[in-house]
Amino acid sequence: MQAGATTQGSSDKSVVSPPPSSPPTPQCIGIPCEVFPGEKRVATVPEVVEKLIKLGFKVAVESGAGDLANCTDEAYRAAGAEVVDTAAALWAAADIVFKVRGPTPEEVALMHEGQNLISFIWPAQNPDLMQLLAAKKVTVLAIDALPRTLSRAQKMDALTSQAGVAGYRAVIEAANAFGRFFSGQITAAGKVPPAKVFIAGAGVAGLAAIGTAASLGAIVRANDTRAEVADQVVSLGGEFVKVDYEEEGSGGGGYAKVMSEGFQQAQRVMYAKQAKDVDIIITTALIPGRPAPKLITAEMVQSMKPGSVIVDMAAEQGGNCELTEPGQAVVKHGVTIVGYTDLVSRLSRQSSTLYGTNLFRLTEELCKTKDGIVNVNMEDDAIRGLTVIKEGSITWPPPAPKVAAAPPAAAKPTAAPVAKKAHGHGEPSAPMPAGKLVMMFAVVAVLFWLIGHSAPKEFMSHFTVFVLACFVGYMVVWNVKPALHTPLMSVTNAISSIIAIGALVQISPLMDAAERPNSLITWIAAVAIALTAINMFGGFAVTQRMLAMFRK
Repeated sequence: MQAGATTQGSSDKSVVSPPPSSPPTPQCIGIPCEVFPGEKRVATVPEVVEKLIKLGFKVAVESGAGDLANCTDEAYRAAGAEVVDTAAALWAAADIVFKVRGPTPEEVALMHEGQNLISFIWPAQNPDLMQLLAAKKVTVLAIDALPRTLSRAQKMDALTSQAGVAGYRAVIEAANAFGRFFSGQITAAGKVPPAKVFIAGAGVAGLAAIGTAASLGAIVRANDTRAEVADQVVSLGGEFVKVDYEEEGSGGGGYAKVMSEGFQQAQRVMYAKQAKDVDIIITTALIPGRPAPKLITAEMVQSMKPGSVIVDMAAEQGGNCELTEPGQAVVKHGVTIVGYTDLVSRLSRQSSTLYGTNLFRLTEELCKTKDGIVNVNMEDDAIRGLTVIKEGSITWPPPAPKVAAAPPAAAKPTAAPVAKKAHGHGEPSAPMPAGKLVMMFAVVAVLFWLIGHSAPKEFMSHFTVFVLACFVGYMVVWNVKPALHTPLMSVTNAISSIIAIGALVQISPLMDAAERPNSLITWIAAVAIALTAINMFGGFAVTQRMLAMFRK
């Protein structure tokens, strides 16, 4: 029977079932080769490809894209990616393109309308590239434009992950160019002093350099215009060197700001002093959209000891040292000045893995349905900040992130009146009259006198120790909040001391010649002393272990 025909006994109207809706076609993520000279990174690695496929995407990789990062075509195939022979075929097949460096004009020519590009773009520094991309009617997400002040954006922060790699590699390059050990050593041939390292700038790269240099055994000093990073420097084993000038250096988005001329003059004086004393200087100072500030002058280089090293991490933006030659390692005035611009690429596998993970986390935000289709939600502050071009329209710079309104302060609950004990016919109890209080103390005093008069003479001394023990126990344990009981393990040694003293008091009279030294009381007191000693030493041992948890 044909579909839609009427059946016997049914109504004259035929019922036609709607055709089942086909699932959306998954989008393809393309990974092209990086064509920038000296760039060894790749936008994703085989381990991340597997995760992207689980999100529903197809992945295509240009043949040889990961060779310089130790990622072979076979590894990509094993992870489920398709390996494409040519760049033209890759760009044509990809709905979404992951890149490290921004595309060249030749690569932009290979793009097609509706395509999505995710890479470093630096829109403020590349207006011509922005116009070329907009003309192609594509959507561009600049990973460098991520709003870093959003806590949920940290997992996508490729600037931070790559800066950490660069800071680590800067110390390795310094160690390679330096002629001595980093750590101090005493050998049969003599004593080797530790290297002194000064790091200008304690951002992400600077902190990574501080931790690496300190772990190698060097004496590390650091400076930054932002005073709040001083604790971070110290926590990594460095010493924070403060500029003798009061000015706040924090800028927007977690970056430093341009300081006043007065601060810069005081900073130069401090740098000149450090240059004469240290063996290695690593500079990391950069402000987005501006040339690198000149921190190390030619005179400072000349004042450094022969064999010293400067690693200028800002060489790609002109360098923090006046004598830096970008891309080169040169020796001037006996000082090796390393101006490599590819520090991150020198650890290509590690940096590619971190960068690929950042892009995967971003893809999770773009494809929350896990159906292989991205949704560039411009209502999301993080996605809006990243999106510099939306379907051919330039949307950069983004508006200021929305600040969530502070919740209204909850009204403080009115304190409930303290219930007082009833006295008599439901009336609150009144303070005890003075005469009655005196009478009660007099009765208690008389009872104590009667007990003491008729009891053995040893009773009063024992009773006094008992009362004092109750008082001490109440003040030490009972009168302390439960939240503070754990730190009281060491304080309870005071109670153990009272027990030990009491046991000694019991032993001493029984050791006279008239008494038997092996009496029952003597042995009980001896056991009490032994157990108390164990408790006291154990308490101090546990306390030491607890305190060690809070020490580095």
